[in-house]
Amino acid sequence: MPLRAHLADTRPLKNPYFRRLWTANIATVIGAQLTIVAVPAQIYVITGSSAYVGLTGLFGLVPLVVFGLYGGALADAMDRRRLLTVTTWGLILTTAAFFAQAIAGNRNVWLLLSLFAVQQAFFAVNQPTRSAVLPKILDADLLPAANSLSMTLFGAGAIVGPLLGGVLIPVIGLSWLYLIDTITLFATLWAVTSLPPLPVEGAVGRPGLQSVVDGFRYLSGHPVLRMSFVVDLIAMFFGMPRALFPEVAHVSFGGPPGGGLAYAVLFAAMPVGVVLGGVVSGWVSRVRRQGLAVVVSIVVWGGAVTLLGVAVLLADGPSAGLLALAAVGLAIGGAADMASAAFRQSMLQASASDAVRGRLQGVFIVVVAGGPRLADVAHGAAAPVIGAGWTIVGGGILTVVGVVLAAALAPAFVRYRT
Repeated sequence: MPLRAHLADTRPLKNPYFRRLWTANIATVIGAQLTIVAVPAQIYVITGSSAYVGLTGLFGLVPLVVFGLYGGALADAMDRRRLLTVTTWGLILTTAAFFAQAIAGNRNVWLLLSLFAVQQAFFAVNQPTRSAVLPKILDADLLPAANSLSMTLFGAGAIVGPLLGGVLIPVIGLSWLYLIDTITLFATLWAVTSLPPLPVEGAVGRPGLQSVVDGFRYLSGHPVLRMSFVVDLIAMFFGMPRALFPEVAHVSFGGPPGGGLAYAVLFAAMPVGVVLGGVVSGWVSRVRRQGLAVVVSIVVWGGAVTLLGVAVLLADGPSAGLLALAAVGLAIGGAADMASAAFRQSMLQASASDAVRGRLQGVFIVVVAGGPRLADVAHGAAAPVIGAGWTIVGGGILTVVGVVLAAALAPAFVRYRT
């Protein structure tokens, strides 16, 4: 098979609407990652506690659940371009508020967490709407490639963003990172307003609790789609130790408490794996047994997280070798997560009708983004008791065990073919 067949499938970029969204995200994703790095760093500097960093999980989870589900109902009831425009403006204004509190020298962690909750509310409405748009502008056979391209771009931004953030925090301070994120969001606003009108086929009447319930009722009749949420929740809850990165970088690898090289490497290593996996993702368009591919990907993810935990257990101060081992584990996990996400998203987009895509994408964002936030709380609470290293190792092992048990209980998911 020629080399080109193994490289990323770029056919979706021939579509002008997808190309604009994807190109705008080059700047936006980098900016967003700066904020993702800055918020936990600022909380850790203010409090010196991983438990407080872990609270970002709780403050992010509640608006994600509430507005993710309601936002999905909105996305099935109104023109999706209009909804994307409104929520993008919301993200711009909340990120500007992060800049304002940082430049004012805020030391109130509860104000910071509250701003984070508001930002996540806008994110929770924006993301299901954006995902529900793709089947309207792309053919179904291009969806796996489009999702892989999006994941690859996200990974690339998540490499540059944390590296820049970790290095720049001690140099220019947190406020400038928030300002850069605010400015880059205008690129997404341009791409969104360039979309054509996107009315919903068979739109729900008035979005509300009943329409959310109807979405869950639809999901209950599709066990394969339901299981795609369950296995991802297992992977993210047990296997996402990002709340421990500030402590691990400072205590295990000897970095400064508010940033530094080790902190940047830990945040960037997983996206490196996402990008490398995306570069050679030509194979995803050829996979037919997508359910089995998801299970295998999550098993690899759990093993990679366990490797990270072993490196943390062995580390006791600056160590280039053990930091590299931790980075390798995270990179392998990133590549596995890229594949899992591309398959799960494609299964959902291709199988659901347009009238419920927004609500199912709302459930998707609740699971994908909410799972790691539950993990933030759980890992942040467990680390002071058993240590960061054992918390990470245990999470990796539980990920593998959990997804294997789930697959055994749901053979239809493993047998699923496109």
